[in-house]
Amino acid sequence: MGTSQSVATPATSFAATPAVSAAQQIVAAAGLSDEGVALLAPDDKPRAYLDRLVAKEMSSDVVRFLAYVLPKREAIWWSWVCARKAAGQTPPNEIKSMLDAIERWIVQPTDANRRAAFAATELGDIATSAGMACVAVFFSGGSIAPDGMPDVPASDKMTAKAVVGSITLAAVSNPDEMKQRWAEFAKMGLEVVERIKLFPGA
Repeated sequence: MGTSQSVATPATSFAATPAVSAAQQIVAAAGLSDEGVALLAPDDKPRAYLDRLVAKEMSSDVVRFLAYVLPKREAIWWSWVCARKAAGQTPPNEIKSMLDAIERWIVQPTDANRRAAFAATELGDIATSAGMACVAVFFSGGSIAPDGMPDVPASDKMTAKAVVGSITLAAVSNPDEMKQRWAEFAKMGLEVVERIKLFPGA
């Protein structure tokens, strides 16, 4: 198989309707806190709502929101950087193997590298920031069925869910620094938003 085709698309597609705005759809999918949901106005555009979350310093909600609006490759890169932070300077070999597999996919997002990232979790702990980032890679595009079997596409929201899981595990891995890490990771995601001009004209 060739290069994954969906990595340049948002993690989840949201189209406003007369009854439900795109921001409302994102909030419903992303599992924001009750406080975050309460900040949403019926006519909010995604950028306006995101700016309100930032102003209120609701970093964990910023992370969840961004995971659902960033393109998949950028969202996975973001979770990979957070996972590296959580792993420390000298991560265990199984964590390093997962981080290396994610990096290979980021550099060259082929189907073989996508599957290799998921295979790396068999030797490590999937319930880690690096492990969940590998899961995000696996769900980024292409079939999730074994090779040689009929294609089974991943749910549209699975990459975003795994990115949220990865960054959450990175944030809570050191309870003494959890608040600072949420803020750091949210800031990092916002920098990606600006770099790729996710909300042109906003």
